[in-house]
Amino acid sequence: MKTTVKHDCKEELNQMELRATPARVAILQLLEFTKEPIDVTTVIEHLQKEDIATDPATVFRIMNMFTQKGIAIPIQFQEGKTRYELAGKIHHHHLVCENCGKVEDISISIIPTLEKEIQKKTELFNQKTFLEFFGVCSDCQK
Repeated sequence: MKTTVKHDCKEELNQMELRATPARVAILQLLEFTKEPIDVTTVIEHLQKEDIATDPATVFRIMNMFTQKGIAIPIQFQEGKTRYELAGKIHHHHLVCENCGKVEDISISIIPTLEKEIQKKTELFNQKTFLEFFGVCSDCQK
Protein backbone atom coordinates (compact mmCIF):
# COMPACT_ATOMS: atom_id res chain seq x y z
CA MET A 1 0.00 0.00 0.00
CA LYS A 2 2.20 2.83 -1.25
CA THR A 3 0.76 6.19 -0.31
CA THR A 4 1.30 9.78 -1.33
CA VAL A 5 2.13 11.88 1.70
CA LYS A 6 0.97 15.50 1.97
CA HIS A 7 3.77 16.40 4.39
CA ASP A 8 7.15 15.10 5.46
CA CYS A 9 6.64 12.35 8.03
CA LYS A 10 10.38 12.23 8.70
CA GLU A 11 10.33 15.89 9.68
CA GLU A 12 7.27 15.35 11.87
CA LEU A 13 9.02 12.52 13.72
CA ASN A 14 12.18 14.60 14.13
CA GLN A 15 10.11 17.44 15.61
CA MET A 16 8.78 14.93 18.15
CA GLU A 17 12.40 14.03 18.95
CA LEU A 18 12.06 10.59 17.36
CA ARG A 19 14.46 9.08 14.87
CA ALA A 20 12.77 8.68 11.51
CA THR A 21 13.40 4.97 10.96
CA PRO A 22 11.77 3.30 7.95
CA ALA A 23 9.36 1.43 10.26
CA ARG A 24 8.31 4.58 12.14
CA VAL A 25 7.77 6.55 8.93
CA ALA A 26 5.75 3.72 7.38
CA ILE A 27 3.61 3.33 10.51
CA LEU A 28 2.94 7.08 10.69
CA GLN A 29 1.93 7.10 7.02
CA LEU A 30 -0.35 4.11 7.62
CA LEU A 31 -2.03 5.86 10.55
CA GLU A 32 -2.54 8.98 8.45
CA PHE A 33 -4.20 7.18 5.56
CA THR A 34 -6.17 4.45 7.32
CA LYS A 35 -9.88 5.09 7.68
CA GLU A 36 -10.42 2.90 10.74
CA PRO A 37 -8.40 2.10 13.86
CA ILE A 38 -5.75 -0.55 13.20
CA ASP A 39 -4.21 -3.23 15.38
CA VAL A 40 -0.58 -4.32 15.60
CA THR A 41 -1.19 -7.32 13.30
CA THR A 42 -2.37 -4.94 10.56
CA VAL A 43 0.71 -2.78 11.10
CA ILE A 44 3.03 -5.79 10.84
CA GLU A 45 1.31 -6.97 7.64
CA HIS A 46 1.67 -3.47 6.17
CA LEU A 47 5.39 -3.35 7.01
CA GLN A 48 5.91 -6.77 5.41
CA LYS A 49 4.16 -5.61 2.21
CA GLU A 50 6.43 -2.54 2.17
CA ASP A 51 9.50 -4.82 2.62
CA ILE A 52 10.40 -3.20 5.92
CA ALA A 53 12.01 -5.75 8.20
CA THR A 54 10.92 -5.53 11.81
CA ASP A 55 9.65 -7.78 14.55
CA PRO A 56 6.41 -7.65 16.57
CA ALA A 57 8.18 -6.41 19.72
CA THR A 58 9.52 -3.42 17.80
CA VAL A 59 6.07 -2.62 16.42
CA PHE A 60 4.60 -2.75 19.94
CA ARG A 61 7.36 -0.41 21.16
CA ILE A 62 6.71 2.02 18.29
CA MET A 63 2.96 2.04 18.98
CA ASN A 64 3.58 2.64 22.70
CA MET A 65 6.03 5.43 21.84
CA PHE A 66 3.53 7.01 19.41
CA THR A 67 0.89 6.85 22.15
CA GLN A 68 3.20 8.46 24.73
CA LYS A 69 4.18 11.22 22.29
CA GLY A 70 0.53 11.93 21.46
CA ILE A 71 0.79 10.74 17.86
CA ALA A 72 -1.60 7.80 18.24
CA ILE A 73 -4.59 7.05 20.44
CA PRO A 74 -5.16 3.49 21.72
CA ILE A 75 -8.73 2.24 21.41
CA GLN A 76 -10.33 -0.84 22.96
CA PHE A 77 -13.39 -2.40 21.33
CA GLN A 78 -13.87 -5.23 23.85
CA GLU A 79 -12.21 -7.68 21.47
CA GLY A 80 -9.07 -8.48 23.46
CA LYS A 81 -6.69 -6.29 21.47
CA THR A 82 -5.77 -2.65 21.18
CA ARG A 83 -6.32 -0.69 18.01
CA TYR A 84 -4.73 2.66 17.21
CA GLU A 85 -5.66 5.73 15.24
CA LEU A 86 -4.00 9.04 14.52
CA ALA A 87 -4.42 11.45 17.41
CA GLY A 88 -4.86 14.51 15.19
CA LYS A 89 -8.10 13.33 13.59
CA ILE A 90 -11.24 15.36 14.21
CA HIS A 91 -12.87 14.07 17.39
CA HIS A 92 -15.33 11.33 16.55
CA HIS A 93 -16.87 8.13 17.85
CA HIS A 94 -17.17 4.63 16.39
CA LEU A 95 -19.79 2.22 15.10
CA VAL A 96 -18.50 -1.35 15.52
CA CYS A 97 -20.03 -4.40 13.85
CA GLU A 98 -20.07 -7.27 16.34
CA ASN A 99 -20.25 -9.76 13.48
CA CYS A 100 -17.49 -8.78 11.01
CA GLY A 101 -15.53 -6.27 13.11
CA LYS A 102 -15.96 -3.40 10.66
CA VAL A 103 -15.42 -0.01 12.32
CA GLU A 104 -16.92 3.21 11.05
CA ASP A 105 -16.24 6.74 12.31
CA ILE A 106 -19.25 8.81 13.33
CA SER A 107 -19.57 12.38 14.56
CA ILE A 108 -22.52 13.13 16.77
CA SER A 109 -23.50 16.78 17.19
CA ILE A 110 -25.32 16.31 20.52
CA ILE A 111 -22.21 15.11 22.40
CA PRO A 112 -20.94 18.63 23.33
CA THR A 113 -24.38 19.46 24.75
CA LEU A 114 -24.41 16.21 26.70
CA GLU A 115 -20.90 16.90 28.05
CA LYS A 116 -21.97 20.37 29.27
CA GLU A 117 -25.02 18.89 30.97
CA ILE A 118 -22.90 16.28 32.74
CA GLN A 119 -20.42 18.95 33.81
CA LYS A 120 -23.25 21.07 35.25
CA LYS A 121 -24.75 18.20 37.21
CA THR A 122 -21.55 16.57 38.46
CA GLU A 123 -18.98 19.40 38.45
CA LEU A 124 -16.74 17.00 36.52
CA PHE A 125 -14.70 18.73 33.87
CA ASN A 126 -14.77 16.28 31.01
CA GLN A 127 -11.55 16.23 28.99
CA LYS A 128 -12.19 13.20 26.81
CA THR A 129 -15.24 11.39 25.52
CA PHE A 130 -15.04 8.11 23.65
CA LEU A 131 -18.25 6.42 22.58
CA GLU A 132 -18.46 3.14 20.76
CA PHE A 133 -21.76 1.85 19.45
CA PHE A 134 -21.92 -1.92 18.92
CA GLY A 135 -24.37 -3.65 16.61
CA VAL A 136 -24.59 -5.46 13.29
CA CYS A 137 -23.70 -3.56 10.10
CA SER A 138 -26.01 -3.45 7.08
CA ASP A 139 -23.76 -5.86 5.11
CA CYS A 140 -24.00 -8.51 7.85
CA GLN A 141 -27.77 -8.04 8.16
CA LYS A 142 -28.24 -9.24 4.56
